[in-house]
Amino acid sequence: MSRRKDDIQNSYSRLLQKIKDFLFSRQSREFLIFLFFFFISAAFWLLQALNNDYEVEFSIPVRLKGIPNNVVITSENVTELRIKVKDKGTVLVNYILSKNLLPITLNYSDYKSSNNRIRIFSNQFEKPVLSRLSASTVLLSVKPDTLEYIYATGKSKLVPVRVSGSVSAGREYYISDTIYSPDSVVVYAPAHVLDTITAAYTAPVSLEGISDTLKYQAPLAVVKGAKFVPDKIGLTFPVDIYNEKTVEVPISGVNFPADKVLRTFPSKVNVTFRVGSGRYRDVNGEDFFVSVSYEELIKLGSRKYTVKLRTVPRGVSNIRISPGQVDFLIEQVSPNVN
Repeated sequence: MSRRKDDIQNSYSRLLQKIKDFLFSRQSREFLIFLFFFFISAAFWLLQALNNDYEVEFSIPVRLKGIPNNVVITSENVTELRIKVKDKGTVLVNYILSKNLLPITLNYSDYKSSNNRIRIFSNQFEKPVLSRLSASTVLLSVKPDTLEYIYATGKSKLVPVRVSGSVSAGREYYISDTIYSPDSVVVYAPAHVLDTITAAYTAPVSLEGISDTLKYQAPLAVVKGAKFVPDKIGLTFPVDIYNEKTVEVPISGVNFPADKVLRTFPSKVNVTFRVGSGRYRDVNGEDFFVSVSYEELIKLGSRKYTVKLRTVPRGVSNIRISPGQVDFLIEQVSPNVN
């Protein structure tokens, strides 16, 4: 071990010596001098280039705020303005490095009209655009040159929330419930659209292999001409682990005549199943029902009956019955005489 450590130290020392020899060599000094002048030249070239004028296109976010809950924007929502500007490269680089110019906010109440249409022309938002630019920047164009919003004043109703998509637990786990917060939302829409909406569905959710309780924020799927308040909900998926349990269940005869009785061998079967740990103690043999009707046995033409479960409690799975078949006998009995 000590020898190996010495070898590593020696290799490291030799490497450092080679680096030192290279840095202090004539070739190294010439290369470093070349790099120095190269970077100086590049810096002067960049400064000269940035001192020239350029035309560049940017986007500015635009938002319409103060929209009442019962107002539904039915047209395509404009979310940004594309502006073309001219200025020196140094100013334009500053715009690029800042990534996003401050958004322009428009108030619904300032532009609402009696014909359910909002039109905002370029000369109305040109001043807010210029206020976000440097004094030296020339504004060449703004697209679109008109912002238009078509809206409807909708009626409302309360609708339940439903999950759209796929949610599954990992092996040996299961999702015991889906908890919505809130479990219903108000939808605003024109009457002809409102009549077609019976529930608010989330945008498609894809969650697989969950092994612990999960909280998830889901936006509601967009319905054209409708507005959901709120437009996103919280989902909680409680996850439980499966346990295996076995109970005894008697076999019962159904619809037998008064003078006949069913005898099965054995008289009870073992039912094995998977159930979540939260319900393990609650599920018992009384929750299952195994029965066979007199008419079914008469038509069977055999002395063996394949056991069937008639009642199964909620939340159990992977059910196995042992034995799967039983021998039976229909026994004649004397009716009681009063």
